[in-house]
Amino acid sequence: MQTSPRFHGPVLGLFRIVLGLLFACHGAATLFGVLGGGHGQPPGLGQWPGWWAAAIQLAGGTLVLLGLATTPAALLCSGSMAYAYFVHHQPDGLFPLQNGGEPAALFCWAFLLIAALGPGRWALGELPTLTARLKQRSRREVSQDRSHI
Repeated sequence: MQTSPRFHGPVLGLFRIVLGLLFACHGAATLFGVLGGGHGQPPGLGQWPGWWAAAIQLAGGTLVLLGLATTPAALLCSGSMAYAYFVHHQPDGLFPLQNGGEPAALFCWAFLLIAALGPGRWALGELPTLTARLKQRSRREVSQDRSHI
């Protein structure tokens, strides 16, 4: 069963928004103890890797959520989750189910998908392009209206 191409942009946009929101919430929970709190004591400012991971989650997730600098932000988020998986989870077992690394693996691949396919619809980074297209369309309509007079 094939889906209509007209749904690709909106579905990808919704996927990006939800993924970014979940990742940003995880970072905020770790850094600030909000939204159900982090897992243990919040990391100290600049502490490696906990504080940096949470900062990437919060900032990168917010950028992906908003659709700003989506590709580089998604690549950074994907890489941070690959690091988390291979350094912190994989030594405890080969498979994500064994080592508790399912969230890291899923986030890693989901962000890589966003980096490869782009932001989809409703990305703030697309506003300048959209604005230029609307201005061009408006000029074209004005010139057509004048030609009919």
